Amino acid sequence: MSSSDQTTLAEQTADDAAEIAAIYESLNHPRPVLVVISGPSGVGKDATLQRMKERNLSFYFVVTATTRPKRPGEVDGVDYHFVSMGEFADMIEKGELLEYAVVYGDYKGIPKKHVREALASGKDVILRIDVQGAATIRQLIPNAVTIFLTAESEEELIQRLQRRKTESPDALKMRIATARQEMKRIREFKYVVVNREGHLDDTVDKVVSIIVAEKCRVDWKPVQI
Repeated sequence: MSSSDQTTLAEQTADDAAEIAAIYESLNHPRPVLVVISGPSGVGKDATLQRMKERNLSFYFVVTATTRPKRPGEVDGVDYHFVSMGEFADMIEKGELLEYAVVYGDYKGIPKKHVREALASGKDVILRIDVQGAATIRQLIPNAVTIFLTAESEEELIQRLQRRKTESPDALKMRIATARQEMKRIREFKYVVVNREGHLDDTVDKVVSIIVAEKCRVDWKPVQI
């Protein structure tokens, strides 16, 4: 082998070593993902997130801001940030929301600041939003991990909504009609998880498995907001 060939081989080896070192370095850094958990009313989105919190899983759960009245048992800053219509308008004008929408006559939105801070710290971010809001997130953040949560059947979904007893008959009818339309958009999501009655831990296990798999993707890319 000539001296020039040996030099070329040495240069290639150095380049390969540098590339491999860069790969290992990237693998040893946090790979946070932004996860959207969505689906029709009554499928158990809140219950799923609550069980994830109870299991002390290391996710950052974004608290949504809303103008709707607080329901019995809900805690401000934990379940939602309950704000007035004027306060919500200020958040819109100042560009403080990642996305917002009108849901059953009330405004709901995701505070942008908290999402950025959590991702920057290396934490996986969980957003619990409606199907309409999920569509907005997909446009803004194409590499968001979108999970559609659903009941095992339409009959079961209707029964869950009826058992909540939080709406008037007309409002309940509207939620059922909306849920049917939202089910038609299931193929817009990357994943679907069936939340079967009495199997909440199984639902959480599936959600966590999806998140772990996404963090291990070869084509993983950081979320840009």
